[in-house]
Amino acid sequence: MAAVETKGPINPEDCSFLPIVHDIIKCIDKDSQEVHQELNKLKTKLQDTREMVSSMPGIDVSPEQQQQQLQNLRDQVRTKNELLQKYKSLCMFDIPKA
Repeated sequence: MAAVETKGPINPEDCSFLPIVHDIIKCIDKDSQEVHQELNKLKTKLQDTREMVSSMPGIDVSPEQQQQQLQNLRDQVRTKNELLQKYKSLCMFDIPKA
């Protein structure tokens, strides 16, 4: 499975269409010629959002595969915690002070 790198954290405001829709409605109310510009902004925003979603890591993994990966990771954590407890009980980390 190849991980797809994103541009950074996703800002929820990047996915908000309400401001653009609001601007379109205002243009329609004013009977303005800017409606086409605002519609193009909406189209661009939709396309950008589609690209953002398609570039998210794990988008190509089925829910069953995600569950399996999650179970594998939980098993690894459990095993590592058991090993850590075992090594702690050996008292090898107690260094006498000189």
